[in-house]
Amino acid sequence: MYLMMIYADQSDWDALGTGATGEPVWSEDDVQAMYGFMEALNNDLATSGELIAAAGLADPTHTKIVQMKDGVPMVTDGPYMEAKEVVGGYWVLECESLQRVIEIAQRVVSAPQPEGVEPGAVEIRPIAG
Repeated sequence: MYLMMIYADQSDWDALGTGATGEPVWSEDDVQAMYGFMEALNNDLATSGELIAAAGLADPTHTKIVQMKDGVPMVTDGPYMEAKEVVGGYWVLECESLQRVIEIAQRVVSAPQPEGVEPGAVEIRPIAG
């Protein structure tokens, strides 16, 4: 089993018009093309039996960090200040091989994008156990 994560930064949510600045670069047609692409991908993975779970994540300004400080659980706003990129979405996949997951990741990074927008990087990690 594998976890596949796509990374983005705050400017990606802003470009969609859903982030802190709310200044979209993506047109409504661009957004619908990307959503349609991801829906088709997820449908294909569900049909093949490889999709366990998938979701896009909300704007990182909604992140909360829970950690221990001096033995007391603390809740702060996130993401971590030093984070340049954050997880924008994920898939949990049950695939026959790492090569198959790489093929799926290559499909993800080929999603439609407006001119000049770079697709996020995809990280693949085996799930332990």
